[in-house]
Amino acid sequence: MMLTMRIDQETAIALVRVIEHKDRATAAHTWRVVLYTRALAEAVGISREEEERLTFAAALHDVGKLDIPDEILGKPGPLTDAEFAVMKTHAALGHQALLSMGENDPMLLNLVRHHHERFDGLGYPDGLVGEAIPVVARWFAVIDSFDAMTSVRPYRSQVGDEAARRAVVELQAGMGTRYSPEPVEAFADLYHTGQLDWILHYFNDEVPIPGWEAGKVETARKVRGRPGSEKA
Repeated sequence: MMLTMRIDQETAIALVRVIEHKDRATAAHTWRVVLYTRALAEAVGISREEEERLTFAAALHDVGKLDIPDEILGKPGPLTDAEFAVMKTHAALGHQALLSMGENDPMLLNLVRHHHERFDGLGYPDGLVGEAIPVVARWFAVIDSFDAMTSVRPYRSQVGDEAARRAVVELQAGMGTRYSPEPVEAFADLYHTGQLDWILHYFNDEVPIPGWEAGKVETARKVRGRPGSEKA
C-alpha cells in the first residue's frame, strides 16, 4: 500500500520558512541536508515516491527547534550542560508536533524523532541501539553529522574542502559506534566520487541562504547541470 504524508508541500514549506525566521543557521543546514538526502537517495536507488517522502522528512527534521527558547537556539557560544539538555528535547518535541498535526507517515515520524540516536545506544531521545534505530534515522544521522561538521559554528570556523575531508574521516572512525556502517560507506563514496561537490560549493555558509522557492529553482538548475546527471 502506498503511504502518503498528511503534511502537504505547502504546509512543509511554511514550516521551513518559520524555522528559517527563527534560526538562520538552521535554515542553511536544512537546505544542505535536503540536498545530501536526495543525492544519497538517488545513489541507493529508492523509489521516486519514497524519495519525495524522505525529502519532506529531511526538510522537517529540526521542526522541534521551534519550541526551543531563542536564547538557547541562538546562543553565540557553546551550550552549558543544562542548555544542551533542553536542546536535546527538540527531537521528541518535533515528533510530538507532527503527531498533533495528524501526521502518521512512519518515515517522517521516525526520522524526526530518532535522527540523534547513536548506533551504540548513547544517543537520544530513546537510547535505541543498532538496528533497533529505524533505518531512515540511521542513514539521516550520517548526513546530519556531516553537515554539522562542515558548517560554521561559534566554536568552529573551518569550512570548505579540508573540513569536508576531515568530516568523512570522522564519520568512518565512528562506524559501528556512533554510526551504522552501511550509510557511512555510501555517503563516503558519494563524497570521494565528487557527487557532493556542487552542494558544498553552492550551498556553503559563505553564500546567501536562498529563499525556499528560489532555492528550488536554483537546485534544479544545478542538478540538471551536473556531469552525468540523468536530468540533463
